Amino acid sequence: MDNKLINLKPILDGFSQELRKQHDHPLVDIELKSQTQFFVENLLGILFPHFRKEGYSTAEEISSRLVLLERDLKQLLTPLVRDANANIEEIANRFIAVLPDIYKKLWLDAEAIMSGDPAAESTDEVILAYPGFLAIAIYRFAHEFYSAHVPIFPRLLTEYAHEKTGIDIHPGAQIGLSFAIDHGTGIVIGESTIIGENVKIYQGVTLGALSVAKDMAKSKRHPTIENNVVIYAQSVILGGETVVGHHSVIGGNVWLTHSVAPYSIVYQEQKTIVQNRDERDGIINFFI
Repeated sequence: MDNKLINLKPILDGFSQELRKQHDHPLVDIELKSQTQFFVENLLGILFPHFRKEGYSTAEEISSRLVLLERDLKQLLTPLVRDANANIEEIANRFIAVLPDIYKKLWLDAEAIMSGDPAAESTDEVILAYPGFLAIAIYRFAHEFYSAHVPIFPRLLTEYAHEKTGIDIHPGAQIGLSFAIDHGTGIVIGESTIIGENVKIYQGVTLGALSVAKDMAKSKRHPTIENNVVIYAQSVILGGETVVGHHSVIGGNVWLTHSVAPYSIVYQEQKTIVQNRDERDGIINFFI
C-alpha cells in the first residue's frame, strides 16, 4: 500500500473554483429555503391566531401585516421569476387577492378533519395539533403559485410541509373542498392527481404514477379520486387513467391500477390465524 500523502492543493484549488460558481447563484445569496419557511410561518400566523407569534389587536393592524406580507413575497419571488418573463407585482397581487378564498377552504378542511375523527374535539384542536391540516394549508398556498407558473417556490413550500409533517403533496395536485387527512404520515399525492370534494385519506396512502418516460412528465400520470371517497391506510393507487368512482371505499393495503365504479368497496382479503401458544410445537419469536 502506498503511504505517501497526496498533495491536496491543486485538487482543492480546482474544486474550490468549481464550487465558487455555485455559490454565486442568486438563489443561494438570498437564503431562499429559510425565507420561504419564514413566509409560511408569517402567513399562517396572520390567517390563524393558532400559529401567531405576536398578537394583532385591530383589523387595521392585520391589514398592514398583509401589506408587508405582499412586499416580502415580491422580494422572495424576484430571483425566481427574473428569467421567467413573469410579472412579480401581478403574481403577488393575485395571491393576496385570493387569500380570503383560501382561508374559507381551509376552514372547510379543518371542519372535515374534525367531523371525521372521533378523537378530535374541536376545529381549534385540528388547526393547532393535526399535521394533516398543516400539510393541506401549505399545499393550498403552493398550488396558487404553481398555477401561476412560478418556478421552484411551490415545491419549496410543499417540501417544507413534507419535512414538518411527513406528508408529501405535490403543489400541482388538484384538491377539492373539505379534504380530510387522518394521521397522515407517509402520504404521497402526485402532481397530476385530481381529488374531488369530501375525500378522506389515511396514513401511508400513495396516489402515484405508473412508470412513464421523462418526456411525458406533464401528462396525466396520477389517479383521479371522485367525490366522497375514503381511502384507508397504506393503499396504493396508480396511473393517470385510474379513476376511483364517487362514494367508494378503498380498504387498507390495496394495490389498485385500474378504475373502479362509483359506490365500490375495494379491499385486500387475507387470512389471520389466532392460536393459543400452548397448542404450538414451537415458539415464534419476533425481533423488531
